[in-house]
Amino acid sequence: MRTTQKTILLCAGLILGAGVTVAQGVGTASGYPVPKDDLTTQQQTGKGLYLRYCVGCHGKYGDGEGENAPYIDPKPRDFTVATFKCRSTPTGTLPLDSDLIHTIERGIRGSNMPSWLPLSDENREDLIAYIKTFSPRWKKEKPGDPIQIPPEPAVTAERITAGQAMFKKLECWKCHGVEGRGNGPSAATLTDDKDRPITPYDFTTGHKFKCGVTDQDVYRIFMTGLDGTPMPSFADNVKPDEAWDLVFYLRTFQMHTREKEMAKQMGLKPIDPNAPNPTDNK
Repeated sequence: MRTTQKTILLCAGLILGAGVTVAQGVGTASGYPVPKDDLTTQQQTGKGLYLRYCVGCHGKYGDGEGENAPYIDPKPRDFTVATFKCRSTPTGTLPLDSDLIHTIERGIRGSNMPSWLPLSDENREDLIAYIKTFSPRWKKEKPGDPIQIPPEPAVTAERITAGQAMFKKLECWKCHGVEGRGNGPSAATLTDDKDRPITPYDFTTGHKFKCGVTDQDVYRIFMTGLDGTPMPSFADNVKPDEAWDLVFYLRTFQMHTREKEMAKQMGLKPIDPNAPNPTDNK
């Protein structure tokens, strides 16, 4: 009889233990135990992913103060303020979920933020759902309406020349340098929204940009700006055609592009900040 009782108790213990294990794993695609808290099922799953992959840099509270943060430059994103560089929405507005997912997929060039392509589409959506719990803005505001990007025109020598004039008129060279190397006269004085030094982008480093690789991505940066940085939006003072001209000119700073070869053929010279701007008389 005693043997039977022990057998029954042992079986009950195994069943209870299995139940606890299953309960701990509910909603954890990452396999990381997630407490219930007041989160939705999707947010619970996202928290498990966050604790496994993101907390070391972005911190337990999403404030960018993870244990790795002191050793990282530029610093990890502070999710509590909901300010994001790479967006398809106007400056000052919240990004679309798709913008954040693209960042996770792509990573951030020139930073320690890697690409998380190995995560499934569902995992990325879950992770975004949890990241949005760090800032009350997501409960009070809706994302902005994405800017419209007109069709890309054909690249011509005239457009590249006009883009060079626009680069000078907008004084892009003061930060990015006359040859696009990120070494303009103002470069050393620039800081982000937390008063930390920030380095202008060096266009000569390759084809990829911080927020993408296509001409459309570069165009989008002009019109949205990079919130939290000195890079403003030019949506109010740059026309669509002018923005495309600027895109084509910036591409001449990069090696192995059709625009680079065209620039050489047309004898395009570096900007002289002291020379008159051709657009000033228009």
